[in-house]
Amino acid sequence: MDDGFEEHRERLRGVAYRMLGSLAEADDAVQEAWLRYSRADTSDVANLGGWLNTVVARICLDLLRSRSSRREEPLNDEAGTSPDPVAEVELADAVGRALLVVLDALTPAERVAFVLHDALGVPFAEIAPILGRSAEATKKLGSRARRKVRGEAPPAGSVGQHRVIERFLAAIRAGDVPALLAVLAPDVVRRADPALLAPGSPVELRGAREVAEEAKLLSRERARYAEPALLDGVPGIVVAPRGRLEIALVCTIEDGRIAAYEVVADPARLRELSVALL
Repeated sequence: MDDGFEEHRERLRGVAYRMLGSLAEADDAVQEAWLRYSRADTSDVANLGGWLNTVVARICLDLLRSRSSRREEPLNDEAGTSPDPVAEVELADAVGRALLVVLDALTPAERVAFVLHDALGVPFAEIAPILGRSAEATKKLGSRARRKVRGEAPPAGSVGQHRVIERFLAAIRAGDVPALLAVLAPDVVRRADPALLAPGSPVELRGAREVAEEAKLLSRERARYAEPALLDGVPGIVVAPRGRLEIALVCTIEDGRIAAYEVVADPARLRELSVALL
């Protein structure tokens, strides 16, 4: 009996991680699913993978609702207590850090509906019983979740802006000052939360050379965990090492170059940001 479950364990772990954004909770959800599987008679289950998806989804929905009612912060693995931090980084890479940040802003029902339908292709008619809603209501819920994830409408020039952000990130990751100078406007302005800066560093920095040199020295490691995103409807970057938003860069792009960007790290300000995929 265990062999049937083990064939699906890693996939279920990924599903639970998308829903919960926490490796520790995802592992707990998968273990609970195994317990329910071990007690159930699945001899007449034609699609064991689909059956297990439903079990894990119900468990995750209960965990998300419990988390929302308690409003506990941080999550139990957010303070460095993840059972496998390397695995969590790998999962965040696979899922997409920007997507995890966006999913974290959805309601429990929206998150479950989005992951099951958009990530796994489960029909809304099969998701409806999990959420305790009609198929039509579940479809509307999934559509609302998708709008939140993707934004109401792609901003004008979003494809070109995405490329600018990608070039900026690639240059930072490579520590390539000439490439940074090519993507920054000559009179670019960088503003940053004082808490992020070394003592004596200016809150506002002007000029492509100065900004590029700072970006090369200070941001290369953080850029490993950075992805493009829409922040309050404008292009930017989220830095989320394990899918939890730690830093946001809100960018202004003009004529194919970054004219300004603000580095936001204050938790209260981060919570106020509307994040969507770019």
